[in-house]
Amino acid sequence: MSSSSLRAASSGPLVLVVDDEEAIRRLLRLTLEAHGYRMDGAASGTETLDRIPALHPDLLLLDLGLPDMDGVEVIRRLRAWSAIPILVLSVRGEESQKIAALDAGADDYLTKPFSSGELLARIRAALRRLSPSAREGRLEAGDVVVDLQSRSVEVAGRQVHLTPIEYELLKQLALHAGQVVTHRQLLRAVWGPGYESETHYLRVYVAQLRRKLEEDPTRPRRILNEPGVGYRLVEGPM
Repeated sequence: MSSSSLRAASSGPLVLVVDDEEAIRRLLRLTLEAHGYRMDGAASGTETLDRIPALHPDLLLLDLGLPDMDGVEVIRRLRAWSAIPILVLSVRGEESQKIAALDAGADDYLTKPFSSGELLARIRAALRRLSPSAREGRLEAGDVVVDLQSRSVEVAGRQVHLTPIEYELLKQLALHAGQVVTHRQLLRAVWGPGYESETHYLRVYVAQLRRKLEEDPTRPRRILNEPGVGYRLVEGPM
């Protein structure tokens, strides 16, 4: 590797590669460092969950077939307190596997084998989507701030107390700020796979959130309804 590539690799985004096959980690290190990224590796789900708070990586490349727990479970646990971009790299190409990983909170899914060009393009796209504050565990949408570490919420500088379900619902909206999150996605993420048709749950809890977040809940400006589709947390200034 040239001296310029070494300098770039020492200061580029840090990617944590999670795969129990050392040969895969070695190959990805060569690809990533040749294109200006730094890389660290982990071989299990437990190691991943332990290392992320210490390393503060910018991106997670995650294999689903880990020796101690399924990668989907790693995603679920991470999404309780981290907004780190997660790109799944897996031999599992079935649609159901992709849906499970994405519903758990993965940002993208790439089936093995893949080309280095496509991998690098997916990494660039994932890093573009996440703001620096979100990498530090804070989600911001307009004047709404969700702190994933402390599970606290501020609106226009004031602390707002939310119930656990209200917090989880707002977190899901904040993770996709500016985008419509469907009823099905919200119900699955907050209540679980068995509740995907219970849209009345959303009406009740969105109404409660609006009472706490909006100046006038009858004319909401932060949480908007997309009739028949879902809800959107407004991203820009109020």
